[in-house]
Amino acid sequence: MPNSTANRLATFVERLLGAPLPIAVRTWDGERVGPEGPTVVLKNRRALRRLLYARGELGLARAYVSGDLDVEGDLAEGFRRIWALTRSGELRRVQLAPRDWAGAAGLAARLGVLGLPPKPPAEEARLTGVLHSLRRDRSAIAHHYDLSNAFYQLLLDDSMAYSSGYRTSEEPGYGLAQAQHDKLELICRKLGLRPGMRLLDVGCGWGSLLVHAAKHHGVHAVGVTLSAQQVQHVRGRLAQHDLEDRVEVRQQDYRELTGEPFDAVASVEMGEHVGEENYPTYANTLFRMLNPAGRLVLQQMSRGAVAPGGGAFIERYIAPDMTMRPLSRTLGHLETAGFEIRDVHALREHYVTTVREWAETLEFHWAEAVALVGEAEARVWRLYLVGGALAFEENRMGVDQILAVRPTETGENGLPPTREWA
Repeated sequence: MPNSTANRLATFVERLLGAPLPIAVRTWDGERVGPEGPTVVLKNRRALRRLLYARGELGLARAYVSGDLDVEGDLAEGFRRIWALTRSGELRRVQLAPRDWAGAAGLAARLGVLGLPPKPPAEEARLTGVLHSLRRDRSAIAHHYDLSNAFYQLLLDDSMAYSSGYRTSEEPGYGLAQAQHDKLELICRKLGLRPGMRLLDVGCGWGSLLVHAAKHHGVHAVGVTLSAQQVQHVRGRLAQHDLEDRVEVRQQDYRELTGEPFDAVASVEMGEHVGEENYPTYANTLFRMLNPAGRLVLQQMSRGAVAPGGGAFIERYIAPDMTMRPLSRTLGHLETAGFEIRDVHALREHYVTTVREWAETLEFHWAEAVALVGEAEARVWRLYLVGGALAFEENRMGVDQILAVRPTETGENGLPPTREWA
């Protein structure tokens, strides 16, 4: 129908874009307009009000998380079409002139969507205090990692590794659990772990590397995390595997680390939470906690200058205060701290399959996930995982394992001349 709500919206948006709608839209009156494929469903007028008051990614996220907006069909394909429009430059060229604002206001009035801004969903982070202070960092970590141990156990494999896996086979039956085992083993080989060595894991998560290194390589290990629920879970795992005499876990900030240095240090996807201004302190801490000729394995996500925190949705709902920097900048920080960079191993394609398996697990256990964390939080995770897999697939985000060494005063690093871990 030419005068339907859906057609009025489509006509206005297409005039601004100078291009057809990339995905279809269905409005609360049941009318649909747009191409075949994924369909954005505006369930009520409040959905449009959310988009008016928070344009772009944040408004869409708030509408989806609250349930005012839904998507029929393949959510990943919908994202893919929108990002294709972004890459073409068409969305960046959209400039709202006064006439366009007047048109938008008039259309909103005719559709009955004017009103006060809706309250953001409760799942949105609301941090206070000085950026990357100890107190605020604890709140930021708690927002994401203290969600529910039971939820993460539902989502992850038995190792509870919450980072990119490393697939070494395409054989049938090879899945996420084996890819995570192979990733942990790769880290241990790169670190050159041997029985009796002391390992520090900075940002140890639910203890996957601690348990693997102690069980399979005979090390004594210390893990630190700011998450109270992670500490509780790790201690239970240590008791289960009879590792309490060889592994210690602490609820501690990296800036609070003191004492004797370790033979090897690992930090797996924790540096993203440090912040750009504090990254030199983080790099210096890793260097200080490592013996001369000791090895560091740092696994970390990277991103270019656009949306270094991951974008409005990630920063509000998933990892507040997160910072992802280009790989080159991370290497510069490590070198400034005194490290010798020995190897950089890109794992971007591995993260695509890892995140997709998490997303499939979430959908398979959707009812259980909703029972654990509520439907709105489950919808947060659906957006996060689908969008994350696509970001790695399209090279908008990367992830790398960096092997570095603290050289001795004479320049020795204790490494063989070949990649013995390959």
